[in-house]
Amino acid sequence: MTLPTAAAFRVIGESHFVHQAVVIGLVWLLVRVVARRYASWSWDEGAPIGPVVRDWLVLFGALAALHTVSGFGGAPAPAAAALCPALVVAVLCRKAVHRRVLAARRHARALRRVLVIGEAGTVDAVVAQLAERTDHGYVVVGACAVGEGDVASGVRVCARLSADEPDGLDADAVPVREAVESLGADLVFVATSRRLSGARLRRLSWALHDRGCPLMVLPGITEVARRRVRLTSAAGLTLLHIAPPARRGTATLLKGATDRAGALLLLLALSPLCAVLALAVRMGSPGPVIYRQTRVGRDGAPFPMWKFRTMVVDADRMKSDLAAVNEHDGHMFKMRRDPRVTSVGRLLRRSSLDELPQLVNVLLGHMSLVGPRPPLPEEVARYDEVEMRRLSVKPGLTGLWQVSGRSDLTWHETVSLDLRYVDNWSWTWDMAVMARTVRAVLDGRGAY
Repeated sequence: MTLPTAAAFRVIGESHFVHQAVVIGLVWLLVRVVARRYASWSWDEGAPIGPVVRDWLVLFGALAALHTVSGFGGAPAPAAAALCPALVVAVLCRKAVHRRVLAARRHARALRRVLVIGEAGTVDAVVAQLAERTDHGYVVVGACAVGEGDVASGVRVCARLSADEPDGLDADAVPVREAVESLGADLVFVATSRRLSGARLRRLSWALHDRGCPLMVLPGITEVARRRVRLTSAAGLTLLHIAPPARRGTATLLKGATDRAGALLLLLALSPLCAVLALAVRMGSPGPVIYRQTRVGRDGAPFPMWKFRTMVVDADRMKSDLAAVNEHDGHMFKMRRDPRVTSVGRLLRRSSLDELPQLVNVLLGHMSLVGPRPPLPEEVARYDEVEMRRLSVKPGLTGLWQVSGRSDLTWHETVSLDLRYVDNWSWTWDMAVMARTVRAVLDGRGAY
């Protein structure tokens, strides 16, 4: 914050710009410390822009108050002009540091050692959930199982806690403390269940906190974004209020406006490229340039989806003959070396340029710029109740599937990503996905 502010003050000709920039840097540091932005757990939230912008606004307000009281900082207009580039630098630095943290975690560094307490099945579920992803800072090093159930995940069971309510304070505390010390655990996860009552959990927290070991309680909910959760209390009960997914209101209006405006601008900007691609498809193999296919949209409504043709004309009739060599484990049909794909089509698929005509679908309201990929009717016919929830929002031109591996993902991973988006989408998240799409398209991984 200090360097970009000093540079901006110098450009606009502000006197004593070094002293002002140093003070602004110190106030910024104080604001971030008070907001606990440097705590280790804050990196588990990703690198959202919102907290940085909020801290910047607090900084601006603090400087305005300081100017009113002491006259420091000169006129508000130059200060605002100097702080704007500093905000951009702060956002970029936050994202750069977060990328380095993620890279360290992928190589098993910058992790906190966790002891899990819960029933055997719950311990297995926690271990499996954490093992699926590397974007968090936790590694399970052991467990204290409640009851006599078998822990199948292979994690080390350091102690067995009674399935019944213990009589004294030390019945749970002693084995848990010994497990923490023997494993060198930094943190304890407690998975709630009927065998871990509120009173029992409270006594366990006393034992851990007295030894300086932090405790986290797992309420059993998964794939809920933090912004949807609000902590409150009533009559001594700690309550988690979970906001419903956004389905109407300002956020959806903004998403719709962004979809239509973005699709129109992209169509205008990419029209020369589309003309070249259309000519390449026409010259590459006999058949129409545009391939029209019925897909299923929001709430199960069918719609015609368009894309540049990448296969031979009789590709749909040949699909049944290739069903035995389907390389995907779910309802979708995918082959790395699909014989139906033309030479031009292989290039278009690799670069995702075959999807460009779907901007017309976005403009007409069939699709969104970001969302789950639109499924085929025969795929939807095999959906279960959980998979049907993918149809709660408009399908997208791009989405978490596109930026997370595409066809290399298993069906379970694909559904998990789509449901995470359906339940937790936001306009800022859509912007982040579209930014990541550019890198995914250039990389080409999983596109075939």
